[in-house]
Amino acid sequence: MRISIVIPAHNEASFIKNCLDSFVGQTYRPNELLVVDDNSSDNTFNIAKDYAQKYSWIKVVQRSSSNEHIPGKKVVDTFNFGLQQTSDFDLIGKFDADIILPKNYFELIVNQFQANWKLGMCSGLLYIKKGENWIYENIADKNHIRGPIKLYHKACFEKIGGLRPGVGWDTVDTLLAKYHDFETVTLPQLKVKHLRPTGHGYSTKNYQSKGVAMYKIGYGLVLTKIAALKMAWQAKSPGLYFQAIFGYLRAFFQQQPKYVSKKEGKFIKSYRWKGILSKL
Repeated sequence: MRISIVIPAHNEASFIKNCLDSFVGQTYRPNELLVVDDNSSDNTFNIAKDYAQKYSWIKVVQRSSSNEHIPGKKVVDTFNFGLQQTSDFDLIGKFDADIILPKNYFELIVNQFQANWKLGMCSGLLYIKKGENWIYENIADKNHIRGPIKLYHKACFEKIGGLRPGVGWDTVDTLLAKYHDFETVTLPQLKVKHLRPTGHGYSTKNYQSKGVAMYKIGYGLVLTKIAALKMAWQAKSPGLYFQAIFGYLRAFFQQQPKYVSKKEGKFIKSYRWKGILSKL
């Protein structure tokens, strides 16, 4: 199976060498890896360029964009910029530059895709370093395919219409995959080192954007309240619940465009409710 990987990178000089080394050392190597340097002010581009000179299957390009931090949209726009320059593929990946893959990562995942024609997305699990130990990065269920290690079958990627440029892109993609009857699988034996733990971004602006994302994904107000309560509980900050709800209501009254159709939104609500009820 032909594998194309796109790595959006902004100021990743501290991590990208270890990341690229883990791709070079794979037992089943991707056919191409494209690093898209997005306005980096550090040595990210030169490090990636050194690898591109050593390995013909690694390429690096530069993208000019605004310096404004736009959660979700910036990384998806950078990925899409790279996607336009990839060759034909069977599997397409959006990976971050601050990860280290186990050597057999793609070998085991390709086996999964070859054995299951309904498989649309597959990944390992992210681990962060605490002291001398690597522990599971417990900010998502272990069956959720995390944003830094997204790998899609081409058929699934095309059916879901690619990635949505905004906060929530790495949730709505898995939900739409299920809507189109694809399966998503995580392999717990594939432990991916996440060198820079995910920042929760517990700020007013970020939590309002999470509420906006829930509106765009089609959760509805009650589901949004449940999801916002869970996030605020994890952050141990009750005020963040109200910020998320405010973001949702603002998007609702402004009638902002959604990521999904009415039919897709109805499926997503039903799917989420089934998940909640199964845990009761």
